[in-house]
Amino acid sequence: MKSPVFPAIHLPHLQSVELPEFVRLRLRQPDVAALPDVAASVAHSLEVSGLFTLPKASEIAIAVGSRGIADIDTVARAAVEWLKGRGYVPFIVPGMGSHGGGTADGQKAVLAKLGVSEATMGCEVRATMDMVQYGTLADGTTCNFDAHAARADGVLVINRVKAHTSFPRPIESGLTKMLAVGLGKAGGAGQVHMIGPRGFVETLPALADRIIQSAPISAGLALVENAHKQLSHIEAVAPREFAAADTRLLKLAKDAMARLPFKQLDGLIIERLGKEISGAGIDPAISGRTDIRGVENPATPFIHKIAVLALTARTDGNGIGVGMADYIPLGMANALDLQAMYMNAVTATILEKAHIPIVLTDEKTVIAALVATCWNIGAPRLCHIISSSQLDEIAVTPNLLPELEAQDLILHQQKPSALQFDGNGTLLTRLES
Repeated sequence: MKSPVFPAIHLPHLQSVELPEFVRLRLRQPDVAALPDVAASVAHSLEVSGLFTLPKASEIAIAVGSRGIADIDTVARAAVEWLKGRGYVPFIVPGMGSHGGGTADGQKAVLAKLGVSEATMGCEVRATMDMVQYGTLADGTTCNFDAHAARADGVLVINRVKAHTSFPRPIESGLTKMLAVGLGKAGGAGQVHMIGPRGFVETLPALADRIIQSAPISAGLALVENAHKQLSHIEAVAPREFAAADTRLLKLAKDAMARLPFKQLDGLIIERLGKEISGAGIDPAISGRTDIRGVENPATPFIHKIAVLALTARTDGNGIGVGMADYIPLGMANALDLQAMYMNAVTATILEKAHIPIVLTDEKTVIAALVATCWNIGAPRLCHIISSSQLDEIAVTPNLLPELEAQDLILHQQKPSALQFDGNGTLLTRLES
């Protein structure tokens, strides 16, 4: 890891800031049932699709990405076992563009942290940054594709259909994006991002179409999660139907999304940030901050100040999205892997998310700074969450309770209590134990 070393900056007046009490509660979210047996759902979807008609002993590449998809290890393992049961020879390829520091070993390591390794899958994991090229589009964009997947007899693409982290459009994250960006490796990812919003609207689907025409794509497994980060839908999709399925399932995914029910907050405390939580580290639908020049931020929520306390273990130092925060503690800043973060930002051509915010000595000081600068010292409207993808358990200042009660969104609540810190200023009353 290539990490910075920040100095300890002391702002004495923050020591006297009075921190408000918080009420911990369980928040009602959209109620979409989880699949009772994920592995069985994978096997059933593949079986009834009729999409695998290749001869026995054919090699099938299974593309798995770097996002923190619920039960991705179970999904991938079930696909491996189903393919083996039909006499095929499956292997895993990373479908994650330039993630993992833009190296083959880095991408294998990312998969291993998601529970996808040769030991857990019972098959090879073949990682490379080498690409084959399937010509160029009319606009001059080169169509790139993972070299190992290109040499296989068939390819099974696995991805979650969900809202993307930039701006709304008919096709956002899903099977189409996995083809053009994930399996396009660093070259494909870089080209789509390099031309800004037009790359997502026009170039990405055009690249996916070219790949479907040229590569041995057999099928896709489209996954949808509910508000509680559980898989609620699995569907095997024919290659020619990728775009239609992405469009149809995106509405299903957005209807099931967990959200914060506030149009305005003075401050938001986020316990952790990571690539597996959101491609942007923090989901803009929760932060209200897309922060891409030329793209408007969401109208709501408007959050005046944001403090992030730590990186996730799985993000492995890639703190992309940290630029959407206003404050982070010293420990988090010094844990950033600048190589991975800058590679991600430059490839995506969205640099703002890699900008490092104000760094203060510890978590208590960071929260004090948030309160002191949120422009509402008397009765700040504050919310505390685990991450932008975990919103079942939150904490709020008492003045937000009437809004939640009016919408019948509180399933359970505790009494107001003060935040607790240890002698090093580390928050003890975390929502995630």
